[in-house]
Amino acid sequence: MKDEAQNTVLRNLVLEQTSVAHFVVDRNKQVHYLNPAAEVLIGVSANKALQQVFDRIACLRCDMEKGLQRVFETDFPYTEREIELHLLGGEHSIVDCSLIPLDGKFVLIELQRVDQHLRIKHEEHLLTQSRASNDLVRGLAHEIKNPLGGLRGAAQLLESELEDESLKEYTDIIIGEADRLQTLLDRMLGPNRLPQMEETNIHEVLERVRTLVLAEATTGELTIVRDYDPSIPSFAADGGLMIQALLNIVKNAAQVLQGRGQIRLRSRIRRQVTIGTQRHRLVCSLEIEDDGPGISAELQNTLFLPMVTGRPDGTGLGLSIAQSIIHRQGGVIECESRPGETVFTLLIPLESTK
Repeated sequence: MKDEAQNTVLRNLVLEQTSVAHFVVDRNKQVHYLNPAAEVLIGVSANKALQQVFDRIACLRCDMEKGLQRVFETDFPYTEREIELHLLGGEHSIVDCSLIPLDGKFVLIELQRVDQHLRIKHEEHLLTQSRASNDLVRGLAHEIKNPLGGLRGAAQLLESELEDESLKEYTDIIIGEADRLQTLLDRMLGPNRLPQMEETNIHEVLERVRTLVLAEATTGELTIVRDYDPSIPSFAADGGLMIQALLNIVKNAAQVLQGRGQIRLRSRIRRQVTIGTQRHRLVCSLEIEDDGPGISAELQNTLFLPMVTGRPDGTGLGLSIAQSIIHRQGGVIECESRPGETVFTLLIPLESTK
């Protein structure tokens, strides 16, 4: 009896600690049990999910009805690979799904994410690539700044010595172009101050960005829809830098839409998220979604590198600077795009980062 009790405790511990999501449902797909990994996957607590019909908390893009019927009738497990799992908040994942019979009355639904490992590897590569390219660009910018300052100073001295006013037109051009390059270099160097961390309401930041972008829209045909989770608490961040990062992304979306279309600002809480190599218990997820033409697959791979842009008039610095700011916050920016839908996702840890 003692060994049996110990085995039961161990089984429960395994179910509680495993990263694989487990649900127990009956013939009517009513949920009778889910483990913590399942709560994290669907973003719904056990208290809310229990006794609900499975389809009301998540949707598997497979014929689940036939799968469950087959398992109940044959008492044999059923597995389907790489299927889409759609959640209530609009998120989706790619999972392997196994249906395992339990005593003829219940079925264990086992869902294992297959896209998470690929995402983590991609983020690690993105962080390394971004840091290396930013270091290179900053080094070049510093090397250019000193001779540029000398060039501007020499042009000013030359202008003061010229007696012919018509010739000053040329020195004005030199000074003006030197100032333009100085502004570009300052942008390449990114924020020139340390983050000033203080309690920040992320929805006040989003509202500020929304107001600024709409104020610049001239056609009146651009709409920015709010989709906020009011339960997100204030957290330590540099509000000014957060505004800059989000403004770069939202303005970029507005420019792509050419003032006509819809941008959606969405905020959510996500649990047990790995960013780079660090796992975070709670993460604030901010999504900027637009219904524009989309970003080519080739450009998506280098989107956050300095001097990379898909617009003829772009500098290729806005997204790079935004990524740098969010990195300093301990987070990351991801992008998914297809024709008619582009989503930039900012993942920011809610616990303080050292």
